[in-house]
Amino acid sequence: MNPAVAPIAVLDGLREQIAHLESASQRKRGVLPFGVAQIDERLPGGGLAYGALHECAGGAGTVDGAAAALFVAGIAARTQGKVVWCLTRPDLFFPALAQAGLHPNRVVFVESDKEEDVLANMEEGLSYGGLGAVIGEIVRLPMTASRRLQLAAEKTGTMALVVRRWRRQTEASDFGQPTAATTRWRVSVIPSEELPVPGVGRARWFLELMRVKAGECAEFEVGACDAEGRIDIFSRSADGQDQAGRSRHSR
Repeated sequence: MNPAVAPIAVLDGLREQIAHLESASQRKRGVLPFGVAQIDERLPGGGLAYGALHECAGGAGTVDGAAAALFVAGIAARTQGKVVWCLTRPDLFFPALAQAGLHPNRVVFVESDKEEDVLANMEEGLSYGGLGAVIGEIVRLPMTASRRLQLAAEKTGTMALVVRRWRRQTEASDFGQPTAATTRWRVSVIPSEELPVPGVGRARWFLELMRVKAGECAEFEVGACDAEGRIDIFSRSADGQDQAGRSRHSR
């Protein structure tokens, strides 16, 4: 036997064992489905993985940033247990979070002066365990910091959600840098749903799944989170009218 072949065979065997262990851990932790087949079929296991880091940002500007925060709030709303929200700017509008399904009595807000402290607080919350989700609002997410969050989430099975919020548009370019996040999303606001009578229609988002481990990237037009934290897929009928297609699943 060629001596050079043996180490390769050993490495291949180790990779298979690691993949098997990761797969078993994933099945044990489970996933949080969106309840929309078109989205869930793009995600490994049919939903957002617990015990993993997920990253989200607005497409451009303050309005899209707010939509990204509501998207993340809707995800956290469908988890079980308390939610820790780490931030440096206490500018969240509580009624809006409640309309996305996340009621303030479930949320523990942790305010810091520096983003480094936000990352440290997230890691501590994830290490604590027993929480529905840990959310952090930050501008930059270095690879090392994201890896620490991913490992802390894996250890306890708590979902980690990062909202990338920028004070100036020039900082948005950092969103393209590699991170250890399992999924990466971008949310942009589009014209709201038309109503048969004058009034304010339900908000709609252009949702981009930009990165997903072992899954497929995709784009969707969705209805904004409802009072249960759920979104709808919008499709166009033959006459060009928008139609909402909602798939209801249990939590």
